Parts: sequence; structure tokens; C-alpha cells
Amino acid sequence: MPYKEKKVEKFYYSIGEVAEMFNVNTSLIRFWEKNFDIIKPHKNKKGNRFFTKEDIENLKLIHHLVKDQRLTLEGTRKKLTENKQDTIHNYEIVDTLKKIKEMLLEIREEL
Repeated sequence: MPYKEKKVEKFYYSIGEVAEMFNVNTSLIRFWEKNFDIIKPHKNKKGNRFFTKEDIENLKLIHHLVKDQRLTLEGTRKKLTENKQDTIHNYEIVDTLKKIKEMLLEIREEL
């Protein structure tokens, strides 16, 4: 049985790491933090932001709605307050389909 190295999971991510995950500037992450109440990073005495996995999941939703679905900030806020569970469910479906597409493209490249 081959050895598989476990992926290290962190409890907190810096704003730079989060911005890199989404391929955006840190200023956009701060902007979304100010405009959406669901993002509440922990701050240390110096004011550095540390994001939890829950914050990152909320940022994924916001990123999906604003960048992929092209909703306005007000539209995104409304969608998250009115039917967050449906939005999460739809995002998970889209994310799963993207992963399947990537996998199929990899298989096609190997053939």
C-alpha cells in the first residue's frame, strides 16, 4: 500500500493566503469583509486578519455570486440573506461539475 502524505489543514489563514486562493488583491477581501456581515475574521492586537474555514467558505460563495454569476453587491447580499441554503447547494453543484470537467479533461490529455 503506497504511503499518502496527509494534507495539512490550518485553523487560520492570513489575508494574503486567502487572496491568493481566490487570485484577487487583499484589498478586495477587505472590501468584501466590510460589505458582508457573514465574514468575520479574527484580528490580533496589531489588526492582522485571520480567516477561518467558515470565513473562506463564505468568501467562496461571495466570489461565486459576484465573479461567476455577475451579481451586484446588493444582489449578492439579498441572495445570501433570503435563501443562503439554496445558494450553497447551487454552488456545491457547480463546484462538483467543475471538478468533474477537470478530471475528464485530464483523462482526455492522457489518451
